[in-house]
Parts: sequence; C-alpha cells; structure tokens
Amino acid sequence: MGTFNSNGAKIVCAKQNQKYLFTSESVSEGHPDKFCDQVSDAILDYVLSLDPNAHVACETFATTNFVLVGGEIGFSPDVDGDKCSKMLSENAEKIARSVAREIGYTDEAFGLDCDTFEFMNRLHSQSADIAQGVNGVGLEEFKGQQGAGDQGMMFGFACNETPELMPATVSFAHKLLRKAAELRKSGEIKWLRPDSKSQVTIEYEGYKPVRIDTVVISHQHDGNISHDEIEKTLIEKVIKPVLEPTGLLDSNTKYYINPTGKFEIGGPNGDAGLTGRKIIVDTYGGMGRHGGGAFSGKDPSKVDRSAAYMARYIAKNIVAAGLSDRAEVQLAYAIGVPYPVSVMVETFGTEKVEVEKIEKAVKQVFDCTPRGIENTLKLRQPVYQKTVNYGHFGRDGFTWENTDKVQALKDAISK
Repeated sequence: MGTFNSNGAKIVCAKQNQKYLFTSESVSEGHPDKFCDQVSDAILDYVLSLDPNAHVACETFATTNFVLVGGEIGFSPDVDGDKCSKMLSENAEKIARSVAREIGYTDEAFGLDCDTFEFMNRLHSQSADIAQGVNGVGLEEFKGQQGAGDQGMMFGFACNETPELMPATVSFAHKLLRKAAELRKSGEIKWLRPDSKSQVTIEYEGYKPVRIDTVVISHQHDGNISHDEIEKTLIEKVIKPVLEPTGLLDSNTKYYINPTGKFEIGGPNGDAGLTGRKIIVDTYGGMGRHGGGAFSGKDPSKVDRSAAYMARYIAKNIVAAGLSDRAEVQLAYAIGVPYPVSVMVETFGTEKVEVEKIEKAVKQVFDCTPRGIENTLKLRQPVYQKTVNYGHFGRDGFTWENTDKVQALKDAISK
C-alpha cells in the first residue's frame, strides 16, 4: 500500500515526521485585485444570463477612481448575438458600479467612488481560431466534440484539517476577513474601510495543526482612528471570536495589526487592481499546488477554471471517502482536445488503499472531459460572482464542494 522506491521501501513525505510553520493569506472583497475579479465575474454572470453557451474572457483593471474592462465575448448561434452585444455594451458600466457600491466603495477617499469613477469598455468578439476548437469544428478527429478552451494543467486539493476539508491556514485567514467585513457592513465598526489583508501562520506536527503562531491583519481605516484602537478592536472583535474556538491560540501567539502603523490610503488608489492576481488566495493558500491559471472572468469552457473546480471535487470526495487524509489531483489538457491528456492522484503517504486503485477509481467515476465537467458541476449558470471572495473552495453552495461521489468511489475501489 502506498508509493515505493526502487528498493521496495515505502516513500513517506518528509513533512509527516516534522514540526514546521506554514502560512497562508487572504484578501478582502475590497482589495483592488478582488474588486476586479468581482467585476469580471459579474460581467460573466450577466453574459451567461443572456446566453448560457457564451464564451467569455473578461479582464478588469482599476486604479484611482478609474475602471477598465476588456477581453473577448463570443455569443452562440442559439441567440441573437448583435442584440446580446448591444445589451452588454449598455449594461457593463452599470454592473461595474453596482459591484463597487455593494463592496462599499462609495467615497473617493476610499480609493474609488461607485458613482463618479471613470469607466472604459474594451470588450470585443472572441477569436474565431480559438472558438473553432472549443466548438468541435477544429481537427477532423475531434469533430462534433467540445474541446478544452486552452492547454494547461490544473490542480485540486483536499485534506482533513478542517470540516470543510481545506488547509487550516487559508481557511482561518478567510474567516478573519469575512468577520471583519460583517462588522464593517453592519456598522458595528464604523471606521473600517473596504480594503484589507490577513495572514495566518500555524505550527504543524506532521500534518496536524497544533497551534497558531502568528496572525496578521492589515485593514484600511478612517483617518481619525489611533493605532491602539485599531489593534485592540481587531484582536477583540475579529481575531478572538474567529480563532479562539479552534483551541489553537495560546499565550505565545503573535499579533501584527496594521504593522506599517497606518492604512488610510487603500483600494485602487493605494495599489492598482487587476483580474486574476490572487490565485493562491483563491485556492489552497499555497498548501496545494497551482497550475498557474486564474479563474475570474472565464466561462467554463476555459479549463483553467472548470477543471480546477473538477480537481477539487475529485480530491474532496477522495478524502471524504476516507481513502486518504490528503489528496491532490492534477488534470491536464490540450486546446481543442475533448479529453484530459493526463489524470494524476497524489496522497502524500496518507492513503488507506493503494494510490493506483484510487487513481483507477477516479477515472471510472468522474467524467473529466470539458463537456462532462460542465454537465457534472452545472457550470453553465450565472453563479460566478459568488465564488470570488474568501476562496473558491471550502464554502457551501457550490457543486464542486459536494461529496456525492463518496459511495461511487468506494464501490469502484472494492471491485
């Protein structure tokens, strides 16, 4: 059982026998990059509401009171493309302003004002060369089959550190900023502004979290608040309510709150934002590998997004089935080809049955063709803006977080 070297000895991941520190970060919905992700996915959702079979690659750029959207949109023959393009052109600016308003960017002092920022639209039609491979009119051998929208490799990861089967470091970092956003939007902490980042460092023994070593929060704030008040409030109202129930805080845990001393200038004014720059925040906080492709603004024909969701779905079901304590799944594709060129499962020495059996069962249970992924996970729906904040994984309400293939995996293993 497990992976063996040429001498027949079982290969065990070194981390299983070590004590070490691991760190993950998160960013808030008001972070300039996350604002851009939300605009791109809000536009994607709008396009899919007009045409579920549309192809979308939408990028957003933001700087001081300025927002630019650009990229490619391809409407399917099932709809009136000219009419849909006109509707998108008329509504793109409204969508961007609505996203900014929902986040809380309502004052130029925050770095962006939803009512006054300058807006530029540079969306255009999708390349016909890309479209033909995706639409199954490329090479003769793939005629009539939906090909992958790009080449590349995608990873999914799961582990039993938390109930949501996510690494504790990134899960805790997300929860801190969700709590801060809740207090900001409710008005309980009136001086908080939208932009913020968090970071959590955990001490591990093997693969077990044993204590929280360091917590960092940098949060944008009004100009008339002392650093002492910011520090005390965030520790007492955000950090302790979120992290004390874990039992991992102790007397030696270190806290760094706005460690530069001041964070008044933030949002797109403090740092320009761009779609797709927070790929590790979006996934596993660095605990699992990443293929390099961003998610936001891309329709599910782009396997950068859809196959990463599928890989998470597979990995989570492997761990939920008790086949291993940790699982990482890699899927790889060639543009225009209607099936993965490789499927790999890694269990880091935590497997309960042979990895080869797990991998074989995965190939039997999961349809990893681009069309199969879309159908299995119901990805042709306008659900994408909801994915953007606080990680695409480890939150309820998304099909790729379901563990409905547990029994099918067990059955396949037992044959």
